[in-house]
Amino acid sequence: MEKPTSQITHRNLNVTQKHKQKQPLPLTGAAVSRSIHTEELKLVSLAISFNIRLRSADMPFSMQERALRLTRALLDSSTAMRRRPNPTLVARSLKKEFDSAYGPAWHCVAGKSFGSFVTHSPGGFLYFSADSLFVLLFKTEVHVISR
Repeated sequence: MEKPTSQITHRNLNVTQKHKQKQPLPLTGAAVSRSIHTEELKLVSLAISFNIRLRSADMPFSMQERALRLTRALLDSSTAMRRRPNPTLVARSLKKEFDSAYGPAWHCVAGKSFGSFVTHSPGGFLYFSADSLFVLLFKTEVHVISR
């Protein structure tokens, strides 16, 4: 029998999740599965409350949360100062934050209109929009060249 689904929709953010039927979960991986499910719901809730739309992600939930919180804080501070959001400031701040927290070679593009085609390290890609600003954050590998 097919499991029922529910859909959460908020300003074009669509998240579909499967309802689990009440069956005993196997001991291996059950706690991990519940933890991931809880983190995913937390991230969706955060995105909705921050008026952020997650477009595409290949990144751990905690890192996504860090990027969303920093972006929202930067946008809110520019609004409080009655200025338009500065995409360059957002990109530079995200890049510096992620370089210092997760190691070098993070790249960030922020703006209202841009195209991109990038290669990223596994677990190092996030694309989202906040208000009218689009943000692309990704990590590449750094290889030391020795002669």
